[in-house]
Amino acid sequence: MEKKIGTMRDLSKGKYVLIDNEPCKVINVIHSKPGKHGGAKARIDAIGLFDGQKRSLMGPVSQNVDIPIINKNNAQVLNVIGDKVQLMDMTSYETFELPLPEDLKGKLSEGVEVLYMESMGKRKILRVQ
Repeated sequence: MEKKIGTMRDLSKGKYVLIDNEPCKVINVIHSKPGKHGGAKARIDAIGLFDGQKRSLMGPVSQNVDIPIINKNNAQVLNVIGDKVQLMDMTSYETFELPLPEDLKGKLSEGVEVLYMESMGKRKILRVQ
């Protein structure tokens, strides 16, 4: 599995967490103080890296959470076919296809290098290098 264990206390804005088996980026953390009959609680708001959905996680600050391992690699564009981009990883020379992001339409052509993210068996183009 491509994840490690941490606690809710370790999370802060900009870090990554696994919610509903989906890698997410933390956008907000709210800690409450411990009360007379209970420990401190935390609410984590995050956005899915690959689907863009907002997710929340609540629990005691000592609760274990899964933290995904995010790999960022360079790839070269081999071909752009409609809304798909054929890429070749610059280190392993593996070829694969990814959907063309809306914000990069018209900017990608053959030979251009891009940065892509990989986690939990999913990939996404981040930006042009």
